[in-house]
Amino acid sequence: MFSYSREDWRCYKNPYLQQGFWALQFHRFGTFARAQRKAIIRIPLKSIHIVLLKLSEIAFGICIGPNAKIGRRLVIQHFGGIIINSDAVIGDDVMILQGVTIGNKSPDRPLDVPIIGNRVFIGAGAKVLGRVVIEDDVVIGANAVVITDVPANSIAVGVPAKVKPRGSDRAEDRGSR
Repeated sequence: MFSYSREDWRCYKNPYLQQGFWALQFHRFGTFARAQRKAIIRIPLKSIHIVLLKLSEIAFGICIGPNAKIGRRLVIQHFGGIIINSDAVIGDDVMILQGVTIGNKSPDRPLDVPIIGNRVFIGAGAKVLGRVVIEDDVVIGANAVVITDVPANSIAVGVPAKVKPRGSDRAEDRGSR
């Protein structure tokens, strides 16, 4: 827990004032609390964690499910309207902007949630829904709705998201300017 927290600290400019940093630290505290074997220690720590989760939801607008598996150096750039399902898996060096939902598509299938790889950027308002795999080095555009797998080194944009290889249209963009 503490090595992750030091790495998280380095990723944020002025972490004392960053709501995303604190929401992530509350989540990491909960992970630490659940890992305690002795009930006399685990139960009070889990109770504190529940209060911290609610504080994060009310004060920051950030809801990170208690069982979410979050890798190193996650950056929640802006606060407000961020929901991460309790069964989601997020890799290392991921950046999430405001209004992002990472969750399931259907209440009938609550465990069908995304797996997000390393070095993924998720733009403002994006939704990543259902049992999808977002591989490494992916950019998900603002307001995209991702409901299918996204291969490594790709960009996903639109509703529903269309997937393009990264860098495939750069020459065309330069020529049209």
